[in-house]
Amino acid sequence: MNFFETKIEFLKGVGPKRAEILKKELNIHTVGELIQHYPYRHEDRSQFHQLDQVQADSPYIQVRGWVREIATFGEKPKQRLVVTFSDTHGTIELVWFKGAKWIEKQLSIGMELLVFGRPQAFGGKINIPHPEIEPLTEEKKPQAVGLQPVYHTTEVMKRRFLDSKAVSKLMKVAVNQSLEHIHEPLPEYFRTHFSLIDKKIALWHIHFPPTAEHLQQAQYRLKLEELFFLQLRLLKLKIARTEKFKGMILKRTSLLNTFYKTHLPFELTGAQKRVVKEIHTDMSSGQQMNRLVQGDVGSGKTIVAFITMLIAVASDTQAALMAPTEILATQHYEGLKAFAQTMGVTIELLTGSTKKSKRTQIHRDLLSGDLKILVGTHALLEDVVQFKRLGLAVVDEQHRFGVAQRAKLWGKNKDIYPHVLVMTATPIPRTLAMTLYGDLDVSVIDELPAGRKPIQTFNLNDAMRLRVNGFIKKEVEKGRQVYIVYPLIEESETMDIKDLHDGYESICRAFPNYHISIVHGRMKPQDKEFEMQRFLRNETQIMVATTVIEVGVNVPNASIMIIENAERFGLAQLHQLRGRVGRGAEQSYCILMTKDKLSKDSKVRMETMVRTNNGFEIADVDLKLRGPGDITGTQQSGILDLLLADIAKDGDLMTKAREAALKILDKDPELKAPHHQSIVQHISSLKKDTTNWGRIS
Repeated sequence: MNFFETKIEFLKGVGPKRAEILKKELNIHTVGELIQHYPYRHEDRSQFHQLDQVQADSPYIQVRGWVREIATFGEKPKQRLVVTFSDTHGTIELVWFKGAKWIEKQLSIGMELLVFGRPQAFGGKINIPHPEIEPLTEEKKPQAVGLQPVYHTTEVMKRRFLDSKAVSKLMKVAVNQSLEHIHEPLPEYFRTHFSLIDKKIALWHIHFPPTAEHLQQAQYRLKLEELFFLQLRLLKLKIARTEKFKGMILKRTSLLNTFYKTHLPFELTGAQKRVVKEIHTDMSSGQQMNRLVQGDVGSGKTIVAFITMLIAVASDTQAALMAPTEILATQHYEGLKAFAQTMGVTIELLTGSTKKSKRTQIHRDLLSGDLKILVGTHALLEDVVQFKRLGLAVVDEQHRFGVAQRAKLWGKNKDIYPHVLVMTATPIPRTLAMTLYGDLDVSVIDELPAGRKPIQTFNLNDAMRLRVNGFIKKEVEKGRQVYIVYPLIEESETMDIKDLHDGYESICRAFPNYHISIVHGRMKPQDKEFEMQRFLRNETQIMVATTVIEVGVNVPNASIMIIENAERFGLAQLHQLRGRVGRGAEQSYCILMTKDKLSKDSKVRMETMVRTNNGFEIADVDLKLRGPGDITGTQQSGILDLLLADIAKDGDLMTKAREAALKILDKDPELKAPHHQSIVQHISSLKKDTTNWGRIS
């Protein structure tokens, strides 16, 4: 049996009860899973500090001294224990708010202690709240023990005496026993090229490093290995897909050339031209295209999609565009219909609201091949929707669709898979795109169309409310329109946030002469649509809404976006909301209304929004603040199943790992070379359902 699959209860020091806690609290079932429960930081126990040198908010420190006074303050349950503690240089306080009674029993006046904790200031004095303490005796003298690992634990674990220290003891046993079973998965030339230490040494030093330098070497080795195997898996998937799924050869550009010469009302940007060229190369290659097109709000992805559809239609096939909402599907249809009609290309819209008679006609025309382009929602996935020959499937805002849904759309063609173009207006940082979409080809439209003015963004507080209202009046008098977005529909008792209805009433009072729309998620779809259409026709001057308008109709006349309680929104959402304005030729504005005091992260978000309109720069900041799972909603997908590497911080390592994997697979796609057998053995020794090939097995 594979040693690393040994059940955790059989490890010395664990047993059935502790095993149950480890399984339930940390999802650790085997020795292999335990040794990969890496420390999230290390504490430096290599030196002792003098108490007169201790400063508030300095990192964790280690001190030794004597207990001078023990006192209890306050009534239960808010009682606190305060211990006056001194050495030959100074005095501080040690404070406990929990478990005071139990701690007090262990202490006595004059007792010598070794203390470890993080100092802070309170009431003009320095104290260490909830420090780690260890009594010192003649037999037990203080020792400087170097870097000590700190592991993630839970309150349940601590109550059952399985704190970080206890986990550390188990870890020593587990890693010691594991060393003889660990095989080196990386070839010698690879380790030499990247100056990597041996796998066994790296595993020991990631937990118990003698020095900070040893820890750094271990982290570098294990992170690069993890990212390398991640990229290797994604690239192998990509190779398998291109070999398995041959694509239709769609290369006729007659319609495309006509469109360019006579019907395109504006010049494409350099970025759009580059992306169209990449798509055409894919579609004419004989391989099935699987390409992601990333483009910031307003960068012109839809026209690129239409041009791609023209290549498909000119080559005697059909095209489908699937959007996540009826509003977005309708917007795409309305935008493309004018172009399609001038080209003599048939186009229809299919959503949940499409009448039965119309549906029947669409189904008939699809099967006969008379209908060339179909735009729609999930309704496209219904079994009854059959194409004569589907050559291209375009999926908009793909993160809102599951893999099974996309696969159903791809399976609409009987003999050969259609080409797939995936579009997203959510800018994704390069490192994250390499991970999430490592098996796709990625194109980026990183240029806005000519004539677009950057949106001016301001962060203001409630004291500026009258000035903001004056500014709204000035813009509306020019004929412009305004969005005002709130985070909630109804008032929350726990959060001090202006709710939508309260805001709507205030706005009605402030602007009695204006027509005002209101839109939120709990409205019936037809009511929402009615209000949005009124705003689109300029029958209402102000739209009061929740984030339901994040992906919504295109209103070129709207020039102001006001976001109330902007500190409650994530960066990606703020950027998406701001993208609702700035769609016309006029100067547009985004006003972020926040309270006076903001958290550190909220300040960074507001400063970022004010500083830049670049979606990719914003996405990078968002990744650092929130982490990849929160941004993409993929923490459960297994794709981001990383044990040690951090996509937000280890971008350079990710690039190195991908380049190395590409180079290896380019020269040896089947990994048959003798020096690559260690890689093959490592992959085959893992469980089939393991998504992270960087795991120990």
